[in-house]
Amino acid sequence: MASSAPATARSGPAPARSRPRGPARSRRWIGWGFVAPFVAVFALVFLAPIGYSIYLSLYRNQLIGGNHFVGLDNYTQALHDHEFWSGLGRVGLFLVVQVPIMLGIALLVALALDSGRLYGRNFFRISIFLPYAVPAVVATLMWGFMYGKQFGLVQSINDHLHTSIPDPLGPHWVLVSIGNIVTWEFVGYNMLIFYAALRVVPSSLYEAAAIDGAGQWRVIRSIKIPAIRGALVIATVFSTIGSFQLFNEPSILKSLAPNAITTFFTPNLYTYSLSFGGRQHNYAATVAILMGIVTMIVAYAVQLRGMRKEN
Repeated sequence: MASSAPATARSGPAPARSRPRGPARSRRWIGWGFVAPFVAVFALVFLAPIGYSIYLSLYRNQLIGGNHFVGLDNYTQALHDHEFWSGLGRVGLFLVVQVPIMLGIALLVALALDSGRLYGRNFFRISIFLPYAVPAVVATLMWGFMYGKQFGLVQSINDHLHTSIPDPLGPHWVLVSIGNIVTWEFVGYNMLIFYAALRVVPSSLYEAAAIDGAGQWRVIRSIKIPAIRGALVIATVFSTIGSFQLFNEPSILKSLAPNAITTFFTPNLYTYSLSFGGRQHNYAATVAILMGIVTMIVAYAVQLRGMRKEN
């Protein structure tokens, strides 16, 4: 009688895991659905203009044949453009001088408000912040007419006191005058940043300083300023970017001081003049891209230096 061999189980490949269907698969797209509006707006108002500017900077409009691809020729021309470097040097000087003065005043005001010894603190805080609420165009026009040596406050002072105050809108003083306008506009904004940072400093630090017998200056130097170093870095970065974006003030004052403010007074004003005055859209895009790169590098260097000090 023949015996049958025992049956052995055959081991085959494991069945493939089926992909999640239904609700499990739809949940993967919920996150994308939340961020999709932001991504769309970000691409439309940020990435698309930058990409189009880069595209324009690689072409040159010629009288015969229209736009031609020139590669990096526009960038080479800009790097050898005296007017571009003149405007860049001017805003660099503005940054080095005006930003420390503005932030220093804002810090002093914030410390005075935080000390609790200032009479009428709320009124004083609103008064310092109020110029930030004034539109830049209105503020520049107001100061411009006060600067006028033939019709403004300077002219009235010279007539009544028989003095000879230098023309604030002259070639040697116009950058100082613009710095005064910008400082008047943004001291309150930076003061609010510093004051908000001071209000969240732990009170236990002040109590420990009082027990140790530390005076007000020691508290400011050893507690308050180190505690708001992050706010100082943020304000410095914002002010650095704003200095390179200087446009409104010189553009508005140009009609009042045509001999002092040229079409290349700042890089942004130069870009505007190239694009809308000279119809050189491709070269204007090149200058704008270069200024964006310079601003990004300087702002990152300021931020990196501030973070190193903070650590």
